[in-house]
Amino acid sequence: MFCKATLVAVALALISSASPVVQEEGHRVTSYKRSILTNPDGTFDHERAIHQAVRTHNKHRQNLVNLAANEGHEAFNEGAEIQPPRTYQVHEKRQKEPTIDEDNDLEWAGTISIGTPAQNFLIDFDTGSSDLWVPSINCTSSTCTKKNRYSAAKSSTDALKSGSFSIEYGDGSTVSGPLYTDTVNVAGIKVTNQYFSPVTTLSSSFASDPEDGILGLAFPSISNEKQSPYFNTAKTQGAVKSGVFGMKLASSGSELYLGGTDTSLYTGAIEYHAVTGSGFWQASGAKVYANNNLGGSGFQTVIDSGTTIMYGPPSAVKAFYAQVPGSQVYDSSNGFYSFPCNSVPKVAFNWGGKNWTVSAANFNLGQTSPTSNQCVGALAGENLGLGNNVWLLGDSFMKNVYSVFSFDKNSVGFATLS
Repeated sequence: MFCKATLVAVALALISSASPVVQEEGHRVTSYKRSILTNPDGTFDHERAIHQAVRTHNKHRQNLVNLAANEGHEAFNEGAEIQPPRTYQVHEKRQKEPTIDEDNDLEWAGTISIGTPAQNFLIDFDTGSSDLWVPSINCTSSTCTKKNRYSAAKSSTDALKSGSFSIEYGDGSTVSGPLYTDTVNVAGIKVTNQYFSPVTTLSSSFASDPEDGILGLAFPSISNEKQSPYFNTAKTQGAVKSGVFGMKLASSGSELYLGGTDTSLYTGAIEYHAVTGSGFWQASGAKVYANNNLGGSGFQTVIDSGTTIMYGPPSAVKAFYAQVPGSQVYDSSNGFYSFPCNSVPKVAFNWGGKNWTVSAANFNLGQTSPTSNQCVGALAGENLGLGNNVWLLGDSFMKNVYSVFSFDKNSVGFATLS
């Protein structure tokens, strides 16, 4: 057993100061709000939903490419395959909209620093990927110049490494750059010689995102950089004693807790389930219920904080909505369904323990139009290539539970929010 006295928390909450606030057991950093999938008038933001679905598809496509390169195809789930990249077109209207919407949900992001002296970046903490990247000072596109950029010349601890980093996104552009090592500090948890990429090309799909880059919290086997991810390095170097982190995602008081769990944020025991997928925080034996009726069983679930909603294989999602009275296909190409707004289904997932319910507020993405009585559900049918029987559960699920990710137990767990 590891001593919890060294636990460090990264709390992502809306607080007035832009500077970290030291608490008894750790450090708190600010987060910010983002526009997600419900418009201010309560309608479903269809275009943004497609944008995010394409980004999710291509992120996990790249994860499978990385997994094949690092572990071989034998590490794939049954039926998993590397899909062709999806593409989308961003309309001019959307490009001119504000990027921050105070009426919508939180981005699960906080400030980290890289280099000596510290260079600060606003980072998206992502349990669905394993690499750290930020924009480079050598990236001069309009997307990059609006963000914080890393300068190796300003750091006394940087080192250029062989190899490169590259991910293709849905607009046909990429995030790519060289590999470096440097000191990385997340709320006082400092690691040295951490691999990351200061990217020199940045997909325009990130132009509307307030964050500068991404810090992946999944397993090394899906790393494009083929190196130890930040939190694994922190455990190896003794910066944390426990290879566990917890997440609370909410409209206020959100927190990432590195090196253990924050017991003030949940009640009762953590219900752990063994990780079964190579590279992913994936648990098996799941069931889903709609209005207490079984909507599917025996499937795998990947828990991904970097994905907004939930996705399942198209046939499985169709079977789920068959248990929802009044449901209908809203967008067959992208797998979205609607249901009567005055009758939001009671949705719950179960892994052999208790039922973990998705609230009506988290399942309802908004009306199909201002005068419609149909609303869009936060579960969509999408073939992400992850396997025949694999579902992806993002923020729409995670906001209902305290989520725990344990490298020590090789397990993912859930607890009841306090």
